[in-house]
Amino acid sequence: QVQLVESGGGLVQTGDSLRLSCVASGRAFNTYAMGWFRQGPGKEREFVAAIRRLGSRTPYADFVKGRFTISRDNAENTVYLQMNSLKPEDTGVYYCAADVSPTSFSDSVYYRASRYDYWGQGTQVTVSS
Repeated sequence: QVQLVESGGGLVQTGDSLRLSCVASGRAFNTYAMGWFRQGPGKEREFVAAIRRLGSRTPYADFVKGRFTISRDNAENTVYLQMNSLKPEDTGVYYCAADVSPTSFSDSVYYRASRYDYWGQGTQVTVSS
């Protein structure tokens, strides 16, 4: 079992930055990959970024490349999402998720929400224009 708690969301203006955090508990943190997803108003949940259990690979959705950075601190059981140059279309609820399956060498498998076994409750990010 893995429990996940996100924090760091809020209301910001276009061009601002936010850093989201997700603290995990339960199973040893360095044994599973982590991902961030988001769900905008009236939209389906979509992949944002993922990070392997030791941070060796970090695939991103095309719409956040160069603006968002995912990282993890295995000593603190925490994964982060640094979000810069925020846009109104980044508005949504951001979820962290844990994937306890054996590591895959394919980045694309981490894009799928069905890959992940545990989810946090989400944190709201609102970007005003």
